[in-house]
Amino acid sequence: VQLQASGGGLVQAGGSLRLSCSASGRTFSSYVMGWFRQAPGKEREVVAVISWRGTSTYYSDSVKGRFRISRDNAKNTVYLQMNSLKPEDTAVYYCAAAPLVAGVTVDQSMYLFWGQGTLVTVSS
Repeated sequence: VQLQASGGGLVQAGGSLRLSCSASGRTFSSYVMGWFRQAPGKEREVVAVISWRGTSTYYSDSVKGRFRISRDNAKNTVYLQMNSLKPEDTAVYYCAAAPLVAGVTVDQSMYLFWGQGTLVTVSS
């Protein structure tokens, strides 16, 4: 599967952005989808994950209550709605797909397909 992330940009602190990740292939609905981010000089970290049916989600503590992950299997797309953005949210955001996973997983090694990343910059 090929993933294409979009929606990044420059936003002021307190603002909102919605990231989208479009997937090719007919098996999108069977993949767990995750959003990850990597800030300059830091390791890549998980942000949010959604199960293949969309019934289970996971959020990192740093984004819980501010970000919302969702998916539309009919459109082969996963979204990340980001509200109340903070300067520390500045990073390159990646979407990724994990096949053969029940529920959700934060184990990055399970994610076999990665998008190219989209840059989110939050100014103070």
